[in-house]
Amino acid sequence: MSLLVRALSATAICVALTVGAAAEDIQERTIRWGHLNNTDHPVSFGVQKFAEILLAKSGGKMKIREFAASQLGNELQQQSALRGGTQEMLSASTTSLATVIPEFGLVDFPFLFNTTEQADVLATGKFGKAMLDTLPSKGLIGLGYWGLGFRNVTNSTRPITKLEDFSGLKLRVIPNPVYLETFGAFKANPVPMAFGELYSALETRTVDGEENPYTVILSNKFYEVQKYVSATNHTFTLNIILVSKAFWDKLSPTEQRLMHEAYEESRGYQKEQTRLQTEKALAELQAKGMQYNAIAPEETDRMRKTAQPVADKISANLRSDTVKLFNDEVERIRKEVK
Repeated sequence: MSLLVRALSATAICVALTVGAAAEDIQERTIRWGHLNNTDHPVSFGVQKFAEILLAKSGGKMKIREFAASQLGNELQQQSALRGGTQEMLSASTTSLATVIPEFGLVDFPFLFNTTEQADVLATGKFGKAMLDTLPSKGLIGLGYWGLGFRNVTNSTRPITKLEDFSGLKLRVIPNPVYLETFGAFKANPVPMAFGELYSALETRTVDGEENPYTVILSNKFYEVQKYVSATNHTFTLNIILVSKAFWDKLSPTEQRLMHEAYEESRGYQKEQTRLQTEKALAELQAKGMQYNAIAPEETDRMRKTAQPVADKISANLRSDTVKLFNDEVERIRKEVK
């Protein structure tokens, strides 16, 4: 046998052994992934793409079972299930994680950015990575972030085009100090409420309005019980792709690598779906009868200045090194990214 043939044969044997070893490192698994959104939402599209990639990479062994539309409970309940090891995955807002690690609340500060790209750079940069590093101590693993778009206010009472239009409106907000105090500063009447209760509250006029990305407003048919949608663009919603650490620690290094790769390869698709679905959602909301109201730049500036004391107050109670990193990153991004 020639040296070349022997070398090629040895290489083939090594590859076969490596593939065999990797295959042995991958077990049959069904991974339950919960989230709040409906199956026509970009989060669900991202879950489906992740599932498709992971299934292919694992040779059909690692399967994602999606539980959309709060089937497994609200985010706090699902977060607890992950920490307890009774649920494997969750795509959750940074807002809900602030109940466990308060510094995640920094991401909810209003009027941080003007573009999706700026928010994306924050998530994938030093600050976003530093926050992921805080999760294992709380029983969670963060694969990374998905963007869901800017949040905007709807209501059934009047158009919002200036700061004074918030006065007296009962607005459902996420049960989070940033949202409660920001809309309080706007002289609205913020009402903390679980998302699953929102449609009924809007329908019965328990609250006048709410705030969410256009995709969420459309997917949940809030246009049926709301008249006005105003482009406040006050915060950019980020989801974190979470894995139960109890489950993660049972995975082989190969399986963990495949999970990371599935996230990385699905992220661009999910981002593009968010962009496309956001544009489509706004057009559909208007087609279904909602009155769209733009906000003039000078009014956005007034809102930003009114909300700044809230950010200052909340920052004072958080870890100073994390706040400094956050502020430095925001300042850099505003200068460098358009």
